[in-house]
Amino acid sequence: MPSVFKKKKFNDHPFAYHAELELEIATLTNLGSGLGRVTLPAVQNRESQIENSSGWVVMVPFALPGERVRVRVFRNHKNFSEADLVAVLTPSPSRVNATCPLFGRCGGCQYQHLAYADQLAWKQRQVAELLQHLAGVEFPVAPVIASPRELGYRSKITPHFNPPREGQPMPIGFLRQGTRFDLLDVPSCPIATPAINDRLTAVRAEVLARRDTYTRGATLLLREASGEVTTDYDAIVTETVGDLKLRFLARDFFQNNPFILPAFTGYVRAQAAASGARFLVDAYCGSGLFALTAAPAFERVAGIELSASSITFARENAAANGIANATFQAGDASAIFRGLTFSPADTAVIIDPPRKGCDEAFLTQLFAFGPRAVVYVSCDPATQMRDLKQFLAAGYILNAVQPFDLFPQTRHLECVLTLQRS
Repeated sequence: MPSVFKKKKFNDHPFAYHAELELEIATLTNLGSGLGRVTLPAVQNRESQIENSSGWVVMVPFALPGERVRVRVFRNHKNFSEADLVAVLTPSPSRVNATCPLFGRCGGCQYQHLAYADQLAWKQRQVAELLQHLAGVEFPVAPVIASPRELGYRSKITPHFNPPREGQPMPIGFLRQGTRFDLLDVPSCPIATPAINDRLTAVRAEVLARRDTYTRGATLLLREASGEVTTDYDAIVTETVGDLKLRFLARDFFQNNPFILPAFTGYVRAQAAASGARFLVDAYCGSGLFALTAAPAFERVAGIELSASSITFARENAAANGIANATFQAGDASAIFRGLTFSPADTAVIIDPPRKGCDEAFLTQLFAFGPRAVVYVSCDPATQMRDLKQFLAAGYILNAVQPFDLFPQTRHLECVLTLQRS
């Protein structure tokens, strides 16, 4: 019986499937791909008319600016094509040998072939471009603050495996580059801490020894905190940040590069305090990372978080570290600042939302409260710059843009915006 599902037909405009091209790479996108252009002949018909005076855009993962490359097209979009890197004909002086033998096949890292100083420079440039294109703002972006470790920094990894098939290998690892479901076997990960890699060997052996008992796939957890590695999602772990010891559940969100956290949290604290505010609100406080590291610079601190369990840990962390001027409450999304007694004119707010950025309901409440200053921390500068437009429209002035490289060898970074109410 014929399938009712039809495979989507390949769009062969402007290139046939697996057509090979040679081109120069001009820049890097914020997704970590090289971007080049090729000249197309004029194409005219009733449906389209392409005049590519500047060239048709081709995106090529793992290609670097200044390189001449040979590529193979695998997808055409309305305005650009995607291609695999076949050969580097003229390498960039910034190209280095990747540490990981799986680089280019594993989807986790985008920049292991790029010298670390150049990774930082490109990330700074990409933040500036997002600021201009998405927020319409020309503003100097500070040099990216580097991670103390370029490798072996990541304190949490979550390898996956699918249900085994008889007679087939059972990969345990991460998504293969360019795929949504295909897993690549990853015996070790050079951006993870040495302790995690040591434990990963044993965890993989345990899973493989029991492969016949699995009827579905699963996601594993390995988290290191204070030198100990746990694989238990419900384990309580302790992370040290400067003089503070913070406890939280292994499965909970917590920044995964502990080596840069003293500089990172110190900067956020300094920016919030520089506003002259007497009070501080940490609006996505989690287990208290920013609220507690900043508490000594303020008269009173209030942490607000939707997760009741995280609030419990934040309160315990304040007590355990002898911090008496910080209180924590579980805030309902519909009225997150309800009951707050701080004067807005004397209050700074730290926000560190999820990757999707702030939702409209939260921004409406924040602008209605009208704090003196806002320090906006984000792991996705694109959604951060989208939200920045609303801050500017609400009467805030941009004072500083400071990226931090919490994720060396990858396209990801954290960016801190400092905003003052005009």
